[in-house]
Amino acid sequence: MLLTADIGNTNITLGLFDDKVFLKEFRLASDKDLSLEEYELLLKSLFKDYKIQGCIVGSVVEELNYKLLCSIRNTFSVEPVFLTNKTKTNIKIKLDFPDEVGADRIANAAGAYILYKKPTIVVDFGTATTFDIINKKGEFIGGIIAPGINLQLKVLNKFTSKLPRIDVDVSSKAIGHNTADAILSGVIRGTACMIDGMVEQCEKELGQKAVLVATGGYSSLLANYLKRPFDYINPKLTLEGLLHIYNLNVVGELQKVTH
Repeated sequence: MLLTADIGNTNITLGLFDDKVFLKEFRLASDKDLSLEEYELLLKSLFKDYKIQGCIVGSVVEELNYKLLCSIRNTFSVEPVFLTNKTKTNIKIKLDFPDEVGADRIANAAGAYILYKKPTIVVDFGTATTFDIINKKGEFIGGIIAPGINLQLKVLNKFTSKLPRIDVDVSSKAIGHNTADAILSGVIRGTACMIDGMVEQCEKELGQKAVLVATGGYSSLLANYLKRPFDYINPKLTLEGLLHIYNLNVVGELQKVTH
């Protein structure tokens, strides 16, 4: 079985695959204060009933990389593949500074290209709301980074004296008749308007209509407020991208050696 690990700023999302079949997802907090031994105990507990034979990691939190590398080695006796911009992905990263692009965005772009085979805009709702743009040539040409929904709510509370900290919820009306509803309208509906507007501008620059794909925790919630609906909502896109990249780099290379 293959373990895929998406290490984000808020959560570590772990996906378990049997060949290409998705079995299960686990989530851990991206806790920099946990020790190597504590991460090992968590992995042993979560995967005690599974035989892990390979692992690929996409991380945007460098401070956790060594702990996860060692805990995966010690727990499963496998050498994890860490995704970078130099890893073989079957897409071309056509950015000014490829070293700056996050592993999650590379996995999203690779996953989108292998799944949809068309110009694609991936909107990922994480700590940041990111857009990853793949053109018709299979080139990852860039994207957009904006504050995520939870980050907006936290910032409004932290840097104002009267605005409360509220949880993500449905925005029932554009015009909020109380402070909580006004914040939800600004954050939820405001993010949806941003998506609509940026998709329109991106397609203008692409010169054609793109497949619009959403991934991340708030995909379904935000879909309710868009003028243009998502073509696909795929919560597992990042993990599926990691699976594809692992197969390309490890399984594909093993097959070359044995033939």
